[in-house]
Amino acid sequence: MDELEKLICDLVSIDSVNPDLSPGGRGEEEVARFAAGWLEKAGLEVHLDEVKPGRPNVIAVARGSGGGRTLMLNGHTDVVNPAGMPDAFKPVIRDGRLYGRGSYDMKGGLAACMLAAARASTAKLRGDVILTAVMDEEYAGLGTIHAAGRYKADAAIIAEATGMELVVAHRGFVWLEIETIGVAAHGSRPDLGVDAISKMGYVLTALDRLNKDLMANPRHPLLGGGSLHASLIQGGLELATYPDRCCLSIERRTIPGETPESVEEEIRQILAAIHEKDPSFKADVRRLLYRSPMETPQDAEILPVIRQTSAAVLGHPVTVSGVPYWTDAATLSAAGIPCVLFGPSGAGAHAVEEWVNLDSVRDCAEIYLAAAQEFCR
Repeated sequence: MDELEKLICDLVSIDSVNPDLSPGGRGEEEVARFAAGWLEKAGLEVHLDEVKPGRPNVIAVARGSGGGRTLMLNGHTDVVNPAGMPDAFKPVIRDGRLYGRGSYDMKGGLAACMLAAARASTAKLRGDVILTAVMDEEYAGLGTIHAAGRYKADAAIIAEATGMELVVAHRGFVWLEIETIGVAAHGSRPDLGVDAISKMGYVLTALDRLNKDLMANPRHPLLGGGSLHASLIQGGLELATYPDRCCLSIERRTIPGETPESVEEEIRQILAAIHEKDPSFKADVRRLLYRSPMETPQDAEILPVIRQTSAAVLGHPVTVSGVPYWTDAATLSAAGIPCVLFGPSGAGAHAVEEWVNLDSVRDCAEIYLAAAQEFCR
């Protein structure tokens, strides 16, 4: 087992299930302390920044001699619940693949970042290389929000598993609650009761039409259109009572140019149109959580660097793409740090079987180091 294989195995063997996703999850402290120790032994300047109690970020800096640009390498330490995966934290290497929870999402990419940062510390660069190994990416992205407020860089590479494609755009999301308001009454008195659950049917039908319109009208060359789905619904007290409340939780996936305000307004317009047809219809909408989409500026200086270094290592140009999911790149981009996503191949993010291709992780480590040598010189 070589250095990189051992590092990934050590990372995967540490249970770091995000406790905000899965109550009782172990959290990131143990894996953060392991990573910090490994990076300290490699000669980097290391800090443990506690974001929430027992849930730190690891910040490791390969200091340059001064005068060069700073590159950030970003990866997350939390994983999702194994959910039926047997021996989830016992990594297995078979046919060039490493299996285990978090191998693909994203301890393989994190290991590549750690190895590249360690080698950058002896590369005699002028600029700094900052590794941010962050907590909580799988839930609310608090780790990178915290890091972005404390550490600055001229560009960042997010090591999410992209299948060795260069990702320059991804969607964001808005979580909303819609509540319809009825009138509670005995089930035998339709003259007194207003059924809030029935009224929500109008909303669901309208949201279905909106989703079809969004998907049928792609407005972004890499991401297409936005999307929307109903996630959770609850209402009513008992069978013999008209329900006076029904609450629907929805997720609206957004593309660059869409804002939480514009998303909320399109929902309010839907509710207003329903009320105009049915004056007894009453409803309200509340915004819960918002994370922005991301698009790498076309003039970002990291773009030609990652294209050239990846082509040199792989022997061919990389595919440029967009992805439908959200990542911490949006947070760094909003903080003024131009970002790209580039990471290893594999499969099984959040699935029962998860694996990462080890050769692709080795290539990523080499590409990250070459990018740092070019960008930070």
